[in-house]
Amino acid sequence: MSDGTSQRDPGRAPVRSSLPSYLTADPRRRPDPATRELAHGLGWFSIGLGLTEVACGGAIARWLGMPRAAPVIRAYGVRELLQGVGILGSRDPTPWVSARVAGDALDIATVLPGLEGDNPRKDNVLITLVALLGVTAVDVICAQNLAEAPLAPSETVRRDYRRRSGFRRRAEAMRGAARTFKPPPDIIGPEAMRPWTLTNV
Repeated sequence: MSDGTSQRDPGRAPVRSSLPSYLTADPRRRPDPATRELAHGLGWFSIGLGLTEVACGGAIARWLGMPRAAPVIRAYGVRELLQGVGILGSRDPTPWVSARVAGDALDIATVLPGLEGDNPRKDNVLITLVALLGVTAVDVICAQNLAEAPLAPSETVRRDYRRRSGFRRRAEAMRGAARTFKPPPDIIGPEAMRPWTLTNV
C-alpha cells in the first residue's frame, strides 16, 4: 500500500498539526476543574477590562501621563473583548488564553515608555506595570495547564469500539454453533488416561 493511500485511510489517526499545542484548539482536552474555572475567570476579566478600556481609554491614558496613547488603549480594549468572547465561547480556550499572553506583552511594551522622560505620572505607570506582570503570570500558568491537559478519546474511536464484539458473526448466528463440535483425541488426552468405561472391556 502506498503512502498516499495510507494517509487517506479513515481508520488511521489524524496527522497532528505542526503548531505548538498552546496555539491549537483541541476539543478533546480535559483540563482539571481549577484550570477550567481559571480560564472562564480570565474570559470574564477580559470582557470587563475591554469594556473599561473602550469606554475610558482617554481617562486611562491621562492617568498614565500618556494622553497620546488613548487610541491604542481603546484598540487594546477591542482586543480584550474578542479574547474574552473567544475564551467563553470555545470548547477549548487554549489558543485564546495564549493570545492573552501575547496581548500582555503588547500592553507592557506600550506602558514602558511612560517611565522615560519627565512624565509626572511615573508612579501610576509603575502600578500598572506591576499589575500587568501579575496578570501575565496568571495567563502563562493557565495557558500551560490547558496545553498540558490530557486528551480524551475521540468520538470516532469510542463509536468504533462500541460496535466490536470480538466475534466474526453476530451473537444470534453464533448461538448453538458448538453443539455438534467433537474435540479431537489429542485434546482429550492419551487413551490410558481416559475414564474407564464398559467400551474398554
